[in-house]
Amino acid sequence: MYEYFEGEVAQHSATRLVVDVGGVGYELSVPLGYAWPVGRSARVYAHLAVRDDAHQLYGFPDRATRELFRQLITVSGIGPRLALGLLSGLPRTELLAALAHGDRARLVALKGIGKKTVDLLLLELGDKAKAQLAAESADIGAEPAGPPGPLPSVLDDAVAALISIGYADKDARKQVERAAATLGSSADLELLVRNALAS
Repeated sequence: MYEYFEGEVAQHSATRLVVDVGGVGYELSVPLGYAWPVGRSARVYAHLAVRDDAHQLYGFPDRATRELFRQLITVSGIGPRLALGLLSGLPRTELLAALAHGDRARLVALKGIGKKTVDLLLLELGDKAKAQLAAESADIGAEPAGPPGPLPSVLDDAVAALISIGYADKDARKQVERAAATLGSSADLELLVRNALAS
């Protein structure tokens, strides 16, 4: 029903975001670990969860993170709150890798999830996660020679973070690409953004 909301970030706490779109404030539950600077413009990709007693909006920094959230909630026993908790416990790429490689220990260590649910997750999403990682690796392989870079979603997240603090899209992309070329495959989102700001 909603693809995204684009407007000024009116409020942001650890897991709650209010985006002012044309004078209407939309409240969204968001995963931990993403920068949503108050007073700045942002695009938030949305998912609407409908229950008998409530309609709840969930927000994500990019389509890829929202897609993983949607895959998670297809698994029996995993509702939107738990899926959001999983994405708060591990960044998208790390959660995807844990699913793809069957890393039970890492998944069980996440808050609110037991061994049976982890087994269901791996059974239902393991192959999908492998295919997604393979597709993203193939995209990276198509780039010009150089140090292997972060996954595309991490690059997009870093660009979005710079845009959210006032960079123009072109400048943000340039800074992030320069940082990614320097850091190679070791770059996670935080390191990438920090390096992009310093360059």
